Amino acid sequence: MIETHVNQNGTLETNDAVTNPVIKALAVFFSYIFHPLLLIIWVCFYLLYINETVFLGDVSFERLKVLLRVFGTSVFLPMVTVLLLKGLGFIDSIQLRTQKERIIPYVACITFFFWSYYVSKKLEDPLELRAFLLALFICASASLLINNYIKVSMHAMGAGGLLCLFIILLFTNKLDESASLVAAIVTAGIICTSRFIASDHKSYEIYIGFLVGLFIQLICFFIAR
Repeated sequence: MIETHVNQNGTLETNDAVTNPVIKALAVFFSYIFHPLLLIIWVCFYLLYINETVFLGDVSFERLKVLLRVFGTSVFLPMVTVLLLKGLGFIDSIQLRTQKERIIPYVACITFFFWSYYVSKKLEDPLELRAFLLALFICASASLLINNYIKVSMHAMGAGGLLCLFIILLFTNKLDESASLVAAIVTAGIICTSRFIASDHKSYEIYIGFLVGLFIQLICFFIAR
């Protein structure tokens, strides 16, 4: 985070609020590890291979097909789109630092996420996965609208959706062990803290992103049935 203050001469100065480079390096590291697109894979991997109730009865090959399908439509294609936009000069950075740079990637994600959810619904995947994929589509759509006013944090939105999903698993008796919920809470905290430290987001952009992601995931659980 960057602090701005007025010095004795009456001019503005900006200083990095984080003085410890190790802390900032860790924040950057976690921002990449829990990037919104990578977070999709972590959640799907948990539902498929760690949670023992959501995909109960499915053999390993069937689970692998689901993982590859979601990765292809919800992670690989959006990543390729951003890299192509960078290569063609439509954006200056793959980190999408400005609201203008986020417009085309948001539109692309809306398309790919809807495709991923539609296929999941047609193949009758478990409700928890369908609700998660639907939330991706609606979050991307909401982000495109909110982007007209503020640069909402997609990392925080993913953190809110992640936490809500695990709370839903808890209340629907689909959570194998309490350690998974604790891990989700810690992960959400790490993601948001990392964005406070290593991003140029204003604090309210992170708070709004978290709350939007949480409520959208909750709503999607009921409308994805």
